[in-house]
Amino acid sequence: MDIESLIAELEAQRDSLDEAIAALKRRTHPANGRRRRHQLSAAARKRISDGMKKKWAAKKRAGPS
Repeated sequence: MDIESLIAELEAQRDSLDEAIAALKRRTHPANGRRRRHQLSAAARKRISDGMKKKWAAKKRAGPS
């Protein structure tokens, strides 16, 4: 096999790999490049807020660590 045909074969393999990688990237990333965020209900936000307030109040009562 001469050098020119070897180079042509390697370039064809490279192009095939580039296409496969691009296809995999398209499957793993959303089309616009952003992840969809889940919306929390008002009740869920309140539960989280109340829990954090309780946590910080306990930390404040415990004093410096």
